[in-house]
Formats: sequence, structure tokens, C-alpha cells
Amino acid sequence: MEMHRAKVVQKLTLVDIDTRKQNLEAAGYNQFLLKNDAIFLDMLTDSGMNVMSDKQLAAAMTGDDAYAGSRTFFELADKIKEIFGFDFFLPVHQGRACEHLLARVFVKPGDVIAMNYHFTTTRAHIMLCGGSVIELNLPDSLDNSSANPFKGNFDLDKLKALIAEVGPQRMPFVRIEAGTNLIGGQPLSLENIVAVAKICRQHGILTVLDASLLQDNLYFIKVREAACKDMSIREITRALADEIDVIYFSARKLGFAKGGGICLRSAELYDQFKELVTLHEGFLTYGGISITELASMTQGLEETMDFDMISQGPQFIAYMVDELDKRGIPVVKPAGGLGCHLDARAFLSHVPQAEYQAGALSAAIYLASGVRPMERGTVSEARNEDGSEHFADVELVRLAMPRRLFTRSQIDYAVDRIHWLFENRGLIGGLRFVKEPKVLRFFSGELAPTSDWSDRLVAKYKADFGDSL
Repeated sequence: MEMHRAKVVQKLTLVDIDTRKQNLEAAGYNQFLLKNDAIFLDMLTDSGMNVMSDKQLAAAMTGDDAYAGSRTFFELADKIKEIFGFDFFLPVHQGRACEHLLARVFVKPGDVIAMNYHFTTTRAHIMLCGGSVIELNLPDSLDNSSANPFKGNFDLDKLKALIAEVGPQRMPFVRIEAGTNLIGGQPLSLENIVAVAKICRQHGILTVLDASLLQDNLYFIKVREAACKDMSIREITRALADEIDVIYFSARKLGFAKGGGICLRSAELYDQFKELVTLHEGFLTYGGISITELASMTQGLEETMDFDMISQGPQFIAYMVDELDKRGIPVVKPAGGLGCHLDARAFLSHVPQAEYQAGALSAAIYLASGVRPMERGTVSEARNEDGSEHFADVELVRLAMPRRLFTRSQIDYAVDRIHWLFENRGLIGGLRFVKEPKVLRFFSGELAPTSDWSDRLVAKYKADFGDSL
């Protein structure tokens, strides 16, 4: 249940299914291109969608809005040092900016960046600098029914073998993503992070933590890792951070605010990064974001250390996963962070992967419910150099759970409409690209159905629900 009360509300609108179909067609069957007034429940992402607390809003009102030398920046830097133990902090406008700067500083042509699993924009920035990405995920990490509580863990034998194969001189850092966005928000254990850091130290390789989804990962470490059950969230955070050389994060996810930041131990690295921050982001004490966001971030990071504050998201996700699973609907298990993830490959087994199963299911969910999910499958991949399709390891549809936003009755509504869709899944067909950008096509590409399946789905909906929205 919610461990907070609502003080401010925002009206939602659920448009009828004919209007939803028109909206979808206008958006090229791409959820990113839908206008917000077309959405009933926005489950596209948790990025920038989390609800701020009364204390965060109060902090924002008292921020020191100076271009340089802001008191609010130094309060945030002190909070970073208190929580993570890092002496240097640089604010940037969001997590993607961190990825850009990290690639610029560390990656040169021929370098290899190992990670437990890639993220779309992270990999793109590394490749633009001439590097390559190697994923060292566990054998069962892509098994959506595996009961492994930490499917985000590194395969340590693969890490050792990669270092021996390419040499540490070609591996400027190992990226640790806590937890893994593209495979269902699956977490890492503290034990695994410690083991990865030990291997890296032995070979002089830096460890870089993407802490954007750390909030959920901290919850899972406490409730799933026996050795950590008696530790506080603050103690777990510090134990984890003590193993890492560089931490970066999107505050649009971590800290209930907007913006981002890079935490550094080394004064030498700080000097390298600060020049690029000034060039690309703004001055060192505001980093391209407003002072109000810096103030909100400081309070939000403190709230992230509160177990009651961070538990609702994972608990609501688990509730949604369990309710769908009871109805025989294929979902990623065990429930991870970030959101509930549907297995589109199993849901639409009659649709070829080349016709974008996850993209088609995502569009069908919007048609049936007004809920906007996100495709996390082949549409989110980039084509191979020869122009052929690069098929995703998994075809997932993510129903994100922004923190402190939704009520349980809204989740029940989404479950009910997805259940109806599952019972009528044979009506759903595939998609094809009609406008396909070369870089990050899932953000702005446009698609169209391969048949009249959306018309048939709308007709079935009206037959079952009549004039109901």
C-alpha cells in the first residue's frame, strides 16, 4: 500500500477507442510520438515522471539561484559525499549527458566496454567514439521464467575471460548497471558488485556504476540478499559505493527530480570532466539544469535512503506481475524494478519477430486501454552495418511504474484491459517501418500495421464493451 498521501491531484482523461486509433495512426504507431492529452495512464517511462514530495517542493522554493557558486549546489555536493562518499560531483542535464561525457573522456577507437547488459544510448555513445560493447550477462538472465533473484548479475567467468582475451589496456572501464533496464529491471546483488570490483582492481580497470535505477536495486538487495537483510538502505548504499570508482545517474529516475550527475573520487578525473561540463552543459555549479532541480535532487536523494519511500514501486510492480501471471499472461519473473514487463514474444507467438512483436503489442495495449507502454525489443535495436535487422535478445513491453504516481485501482484497470487483449491476441498483427531514422530509431521512427489488424481489434472491442471507453 501507499506510504504517502496525495495533496495535489491532476485530472486524467480517457478518450474513446476510435480517437485512440486516430491518435495512434497520427503518431506512426510509435508511443513516443503520441501527445500527452491522448494518454490515460502514462506507463512509457519512469524518467522524469516520479512524484516529488512536499519537502522537495519546499526545498525548490528556497534554492540559491546563482549562475556560479550557488549554495544549493554545495548542499547537493555535500549530500553526495554523505551518501556515496565521493569528494567530487558534477551536475549535468540528465543521464544521457553523463554517458556522452564518459565516452568522450574514456573511450577511444578499439576499446572494449564490458557491462552486465547494454542500454541503448550508452551503447550509442560508446560506439560513436569507436568503442564496442560486450555484454557479460548470466546464462539465465534472458530466461523470463527463471527464478534467479539477481538476473542482472555479471557472469564473473566471462569477465575474467574477456580481460584475458583483449587485455586490460583496451578496457578503460567496466560499466555496472544497477539494475538492468532492457531485461526487465533485473537487479544485481551486492556480492556480485563486490566481486566485479575486485577483479577490475586486480587488472587496473576502473569500475563505473550507472545508478539511475539504483533506488529499486537497493530495495531488492535488502529484501532478497540474505547477507544484507539487517542492513539499512544507507548502509547498503555506502557498501556498494565504496567498491566503485565513478558513479553517474539520471536524477529523472534516482532522486525523484530532474537532471543528473557524475560522482568522482579522483581530482585528476574531475579536472578532465569539468572542462567538458563547462563546454557542453553549463557552469560547474548548475550543469545545465535549474537550481530548483538541484535543491529537489538533494532532498530526493535523502528520501531514497528511506525504505518506506523506495518500497512502493517494486511492491506495486510485483503486484501487477502477480495479477497478470495468475491470468496466464507471459511476464518477466521475478518482478524487477522500473516496471512490469510483458513477454511479447510469448504473448504474440504468431507474429514474426521481423514484424516487431513488442512494438505491435505496445500499440495494441494503447488501443485497448489508453495506457501508453514502451517497446523494449527489436524496434529499440539498431540495424546491422549491412542493413539487416538486428533482432533483440528479448521482446518486452514495459509498463513503467513511476514512483509515487499510480494508485492500485489504476493498476487493476491496466491488468483488466491487458487480460482482455490476451484473450483476443490472435487479432493482433505486426508492424513495418515507414520512416526509419538511422540512429535511435525507436524515438522518432514511424510504423504502420502489416494488415488491417487494428481495425479488427477495434471492432472486437466495440462488440465486447459497446460504448464503454
